[in-house]
Amino acid sequence: MNEEFSRTLSLLRQEKGVSQRTAATALGISQALLSHYENGIREPGLPFVVRACDYYGVSADFLLGRTLSRDGTTIAPEELYDLSDEKDNSLRGGVLALLSKKLLVNSIGVLFDLLAKTGSREAIRACANYLSGAVYKMYRRLYQANPANNPDFFSVPPHLFEGGLADADMSCSESEFSAALAAQVKEKAPLPELSNDILARDYPVLYQSLLQIVHNTGERVNGLLEGRKSK
Repeated sequence: MNEEFSRTLSLLRQEKGVSQRTAATALGISQALLSHYENGIREPGLPFVVRACDYYGVSADFLLGRTLSRDGTTIAPEELYDLSDEKDNSLRGGVLALLSKKLLVNSIGVLFDLLAKTGSREAIRACANYLSGAVYKMYRRLYQANPANNPDFFSVPPHLFEGGLADADMSCSESEFSAALAAQVKEKAPLPELSNDILARDYPVLYQSLLQIVHNTGERVNGLLEGRKSK
């Protein structure tokens, strides 16, 4: 089928908190065959896909990586609400929240525009997965900081989240991103030039936000390095 199918199949089982043996029994196949499906070694038939969808409570489109919605709902880009389109928009929390949001929105806009020029769907998907993971982690930390919030809101069990499962997903996405770009290089596909002059020309407004993020992050990382050297 595709790499997304095997990856999603494995993640759904981990989210459910069951072993391969347990899942295989419920799905009517051997553990070895399920392992092959989850690792992309073999492709299942339609009857298995239907059983897996019922077992994990997702749509076939989600299992096959055709949509990000578990119920199979597809969302066109023009249907998504874009907060950055609002004029005179201000977030509760003051100037810092608004500035931080704009820096990230502008920088991500540049990033995905550059990725679109590569023509690599794999790179775009991996980048989106990585950034989604970061948003997921920060939102979940904020959500669970209030004990009154329902902990069952998230499908990933707390012990797996605290154990670093979301971090592992982000690491996988980062590796997939690097692999997708490496494939572009191997195929001699066009990659955007990222010189300061070219980016300043193509993104005269947005590029300043990206530069600020690069500078701020560099300062933080170098600060960590200096801290280690001083010990």
